[in-house]
Amino acid sequence: MATVLIIVIFMVSSLVLNNIFLGYANRDTRLLDNRIRELEYRAISGTLKTPYDETYENWALEVTKKVQAKDSMVVITAKNLNTDKTYIKERILE
Repeated sequence: MATVLIIVIFMVSSLVLNNIFLGYANRDTRLLDNRIRELEYRAISGTLKTPYDETYENWALEVTKKVQAKDSMVVITAKNLNTDKTYIKERILE
């Protein structure tokens, strides 16, 4: 009886740890943030022709420029191809 209890406890704890690590890996967007910063810098400095799109890991990235009122903006849209999560970053050009 004690052996079965120990096995069940280890099984449950391994499932919990696995779930925690998978959740962390799915939320870790540091590499994506770095790529977005790089594209933003290139768009602002004029070394990236817009509109621009690429696939980076599991993300579809799109860089566009738009004019709103009197301001020119760089808009970077990242969409996760697996979860449809969308991340939008806008930056006003000076």
